[in-house]
Amino acid sequence: MLDPTTGEVINRRLEHENGEAKKFYATLPSPARVGMEATCDAQWFERTLREHNHELWIGDAAEIRAAMVRKQKTDSRDALHILDLLLTNRFPRIWVPSPAERDLRQMLRHRHKLVRFRTSVMNQLHALAMGQGLCRKKKLWTKVGRKELEGLLLDPWASLRRKELLQLLDQLDPWIANLDAAVIQAAESRPPAVCLMQQAGVGPVTALAFVLTIGPVSRFASSKKVVSYLGLNPSEESSGGRQRLGAISKQGNPMMRYLLVEAAQTAARLDPELRRDYQRLKFRRGSAVAKVAIARKLAVRLYWKLREAAQPVSSARMQGSPASPVVGESLSPY
Repeated sequence: MLDPTTGEVINRRLEHENGEAKKFYATLPSPARVGMEATCDAQWFERTLREHNHELWIGDAAEIRAAMVRKQKTDSRDALHILDLLLTNRFPRIWVPSPAERDLRQMLRHRHKLVRFRTSVMNQLHALAMGQGLCRKKKLWTKVGRKELEGLLLDPWASLRRKELLQLLDQLDPWIANLDAAVIQAAESRPPAVCLMQQAGVGPVTALAFVLTIGPVSRFASSKKVVSYLGLNPSEESSGGRQRLGAISKQGNPMMRYLLVEAAQTAARLDPELRRDYQRLKFRRGSAVAKVAIARKLAVRLYWKLREAAQPVSSARMQGSPASPVVGESLSPY
């Protein structure tokens, strides 16, 4: 910590579990500017700083680490490095969603996990049915198919597995249905999400997730920035005038990429232009590459829809004169 009135640099180690950290920030003169790396399990820390009117800056962990020359990494070195970035106006501050937006993200993530878990349960039941010569594909989940599945003669442990998997499936369906209704309500209450749903293949889940992931569209100067933010841009190792492109970087939100690829498959059937692009790429590079390419095109379209719908808003300055005092925080998850 730097006290700008005296110029004194204070280095302390604070324990979180015994309440020492909360007491320290409670006695700190406000408003203080605190910088920390982006990390998980830090909402309690953000809430503590808000309660005491302190300003929290969260920085890109990769950029913070890249600015460190030495290989030695300790909590004390990280804290001093973050403090130096704050004082020299080089801190790579990132956008942070509001608590309400974070809660909606939790809803989408919870639904996403339950849907994938339900798919796993259905695949296991389908494998049991195919092992007995019953192959109904999607018809297995109709009333007739379910009756055939329940009527299969299985060994005792396989029969118990079938019974409990069917119970799981029956329990997951109403949970996911309730989450679907909540997603639709949240998407319809947000004009940007409603605007995105006008695109063929984009439903409430993809539209709401895209809005919550991108945040203010004014953060991105071009569609290339959005594609890079989502990890859909190709990795590159070019040198000496020779360009080498690899697979996509996958540096963005994995759930958002998954939803975009899913939506791209539907959009490739409903949108004539995307269907032509998909068929051409599928013939040249295969279906897997074609799906990702259409997902990238879809992300670009959604970005421009948000740009056209957004009102011109003056961008707020991210940098400013240091508050009193300035703290570099290395928040260890252990």
